[in-house]
Amino acid sequence: MPPHPKRKHTSGRRDRRRAHDALESANLVQCENCGEMRLPHTVCPKCGHYRGKEVIEVKEEKK
Repeated sequence: MPPHPKRKHTSGRRDRRRAHDALESANLVQCENCGEMRLPHTVCPKCGHYRGKEVIEVKEEKK
């Protein structure tokens, strides 16, 4: 059998351990070409531009 703690940990000790577990919102920047919000240092999924140049050709979906 594994060992068990001799005393209960206090709620303050538990909460300090969980202080870094909170979710953080994604850091988004605006695309210079189309103005769509995207992740920094990535190609824009909407228009395919990165740092002012077209890197990938984005095909539009037909309905």
